[in-house]
Amino acid sequence: MKKIWSSLKPYLRWLILGGTLFFLVKAFKDHWREVAAIRIDAASWAILAIAFSITLLAHIWAGLVWGWILQSFKQPVEYQWVLPVYLKTNVAKYIPGNVWHYYGRVWAVTNAGGSLGAATISVLLEPLLMAAAALLVALTASQLGWLDAERNAWSWGLQIFGLGVVLLAVHPKVLNPVLQLVSRLKGKAAGTQVFQLEGYPFLPLLGELGFLILRGTGFLLTFSALTTVNPSQFLLLFSAFSLAWVLGLVIPTPGGLGVFETTAIALLKPYFPIAVILSVVALFRLVSILAEVVGAGVGALFDSYGKSY
Repeated sequence: MKKIWSSLKPYLRWLILGGTLFFLVKAFKDHWREVAAIRIDAASWAILAIAFSITLLAHIWAGLVWGWILQSFKQPVEYQWVLPVYLKTNVAKYIPGNVWHYYGRVWAVTNAGGSLGAATISVLLEPLLMAAAALLVALTASQLGWLDAERNAWSWGLQIFGLGVVLLAVHPKVLNPVLQLVSRLKGKAAGTQVFQLEGYPFLPLLGELGFLILRGTGFLLTFSALTTVNPSQFLLLFSAFSLAWVLGLVIPTPGGLGVFETTAIALLKPYFPIAVILSVVALFRLVSILAEVVGAGVGALFDSYGKSY
């Protein structure tokens, strides 16, 4: 069964990506006139520039949080190499396979004298904490006024269930036995050190909450650049963004391409014109990729500057 799943997984990834991109292309085809009618003035460009800056700040912040995770495993963390590594490897998530950014970080930690086991756990723990943070933001925003309890009870229940599973998965009493089991399955000697959590990762979880709030703010600003957003709609946008973002994280497409956009459209189309949503998700993807590319460039500059001194 495992062999069959391994052989089907690459095709499933491309099937999901193809299906979501087909949905997006069809949506643009059906509404291209409305999309073309949207204009971006000077004030909108200024708002988009702020959205870009906040998105870039979010990625820098995420690099710091990854450093906290490494510190919790007593690894040699120096932010002059942790931040450049995180920012430089971020763009690798768009390579098919969706694992190369993690591979680059593991390689960098071991190359800096860290443990392979701790590095591997850190890149596994980070997306789990991000998913928990996204579900926390979505649930909080939903319960503060967006979701209609009767119409969306199933969605609310699924979010609570997913959040509970993720929060339990990173608890030391659950995660540490799993790490020990994996170590035994890999045939490590009894005396080999197995890195474990000494306590619940509250600080990294709070850090990832900050990351999601920054990313959600960037999305909100991108929306504001194209249409008027009332304060009463802020929670709606934060909740929809968080749900779309976490699905883009867990569904196997490169960088969540297509999945995020499709989910955001489905969640927001009852509240905003479809042409506006299509334009926003396209612009937000552009802003996100640009921030990641600039972040990688900044990381490379810091790296070369550090090596020259």
